[in-house]
Amino acid sequence: MASPADQPDSALFQLPMTFMGLPYSTDAAGAGAAILGCPFDCGTHPFRVGARQGPQAIREQSGLIRRYQSEIADTDALTELGAIDAGDVRLVPSRAEESFDAIEEAAYRLVSAGTVPVGFGGDGSVSLPLVRAASRVHTDLTLLHFDSHTDSYEVDPVHRYDAATQFAHAALEQRVRVTGSYHIGLRGSTTRQGVYARTKELGYSIITMRDFMDRGHADVLDELRETLAGRPVYLSWDMDVFDPSCAPGVCTPAWGGFLAREGLEIVRDLAGLNIAAADVNTVSPPHDINGMTAFLAAAMTYEILLLIWRARRRAA
Repeated sequence: MASPADQPDSALFQLPMTFMGLPYSTDAAGAGAAILGCPFDCGTHPFRVGARQGPQAIREQSGLIRRYQSEIADTDALTELGAIDAGDVRLVPSRAEESFDAIEEAAYRLVSAGTVPVGFGGDGSVSLPLVRAASRVHTDLTLLHFDSHTDSYEVDPVHRYDAATQFAHAALEQRVRVTGSYHIGLRGSTTRQGVYARTKELGYSIITMRDFMDRGHADVLDELRETLAGRPVYLSWDMDVFDPSCAPGVCTPAWGGFLAREGLEIVRDLAGLNIAAADVNTVSPPHDINGMTAFLAAAMTYEILLLIWRARRRAA
């Protein structure tokens, strides 16, 4: 074995931890997708603060995800996609406006290069700057949001930003085409009245968890594929759409959510949609159990990357 003195730099220095061992790079030229960590949370929850640690946790647990998926992608799809991990945006949690500006600029540099950014929250508020970035390139951007909450609450004129208003901002700023945009998986208690009515007033469609279960997976997915066909889609997956039994480490858990199998099948059945940008958010490592929420978030991210790979392969 060669002594350390004889080894090249590539053998001696450990590269930064990346999602599934993807190449670390901020050069998006030729990259089909790029992971972008957004380690921000508003810090406004009374006792569940910790989503800022989510990007690192997801990357750590991604070591359990293998590169080959025999049912869908019995090939190294991520290498074929040219996927990269661009690391984390440099920001300061709690400084919302300057952090959002930084996230938007970082994501814009990726999306303007023809790359699909896949953001890691952070809490759900990071969706807003990511949507802003994507909307600068993709006109008629449509939102597909899976969450137990609408995150479209009334905006406080004094404290404008939190993790419950990002999609209200997106609608009011006309960053997304609200007609044909969806919030799916809604359930549980809320901090104020009228949140579903407010979401509908903004123009969004909602499918509650009860609606989803009554209608069934096939019927809902048929509607989504038909409505969103041909449109650029921003896919936001809040991990609290899952039941706490499989995703306990989130900021605002709510019983009665999707099971892991159901969430994975939903994303797989979005095949054919044009995913222009995406995020996976609300993993809170201090509240997780043995990394299981971060592991599930990593699995969801892999499925989202496979969606992007499949779409690009069809278009080639």
